[in-house]
Amino acid sequence: MTTSYEWIVDALEETWTATDRLLRSQPPHAYDAPTPCPGWSVRDVLSHLLGFESFLQGDPVPPHEGEWPAYVRNAIGEMNEAFVEAHRQEPGREVLDQFREVTRLSLIRLRRLSSDEWEVVGWSPEGSRPYYRFQETRLLDSWIHLQDIRDALLEPADDHGVGEEVVVNRFEAALPYVVGRAMGAPDGTVVRVTLTGRLGRSVTLEVADGRANAVASVAGPPTLEITTPVALFWRRAAGRIGAEAFLEASATEVRGERSLARDFSRALAIMI
Repeated sequence: MTTSYEWIVDALEETWTATDRLLRSQPPHAYDAPTPCPGWSVRDVLSHLLGFESFLQGDPVPPHEGEWPAYVRNAIGEMNEAFVEAHRQEPGREVLDQFREVTRLSLIRLRRLSSDEWEVVGWSPEGSRPYYRFQETRLLDSWIHLQDIRDALLEPADDHGVGEEVVVNRFEAALPYVVGRAMGAPDGTVVRVTLTGRLGRSVTLEVADGRANAVASVAGPPTLEITTPVALFWRRAAGRIGAEAFLEASATEVRGERSLARDFSRALAIMI
């Protein structure tokens, strides 16, 4: 069934296929490589993706005993960790085979949805959202985890694609929250974020009445201006690199108060 949301299914298929292709040729020990996700190996990241799709297909969350690791901070994290633990002792190739099958079934299910079903508001990790928004978030999560695996295997790739566009657009849309609420920047503060690269753009935000809004122009220079590559921006927003590492990277240029820049970088990590 063809709908206006077919692009989401195509992008998920592209991302999941790239993940399968990358890992299919890897030796067994590669699945044990640590990723930027605290406490998770390549196998664990794959198990998370497998587990969440299994959950959406009706599988129960595996039982868990004992305390949660320190990096588990909410109910969604507990669910994710339970699925990860359930597959932690399995050979990586077996986990990959299960991932291939569960994502194949997910793609079949998604391609059968009507336009009305895509627009139904229901549960998501972000709260109640239209189903298409939920699946956009699945794309964001899957694409970022593909990069986690590539980084862990020291095989970064510049594939861009729809997944990257969704990631960068979603994090750009969060900048008013970052500056206005998470930073708590005072009224009159102007922050300009300039991203470089294929998806480069410049966003200027001005704080008024406790809220930050994007503006087309301002009278004078911004209070803070940060210029950084797209790849560093989304990695910080996704919590893959630390606040200081983001600011100290040779490709990041900071103009303005250093304390304000630190506040911005700390607030930028918004991914749950």
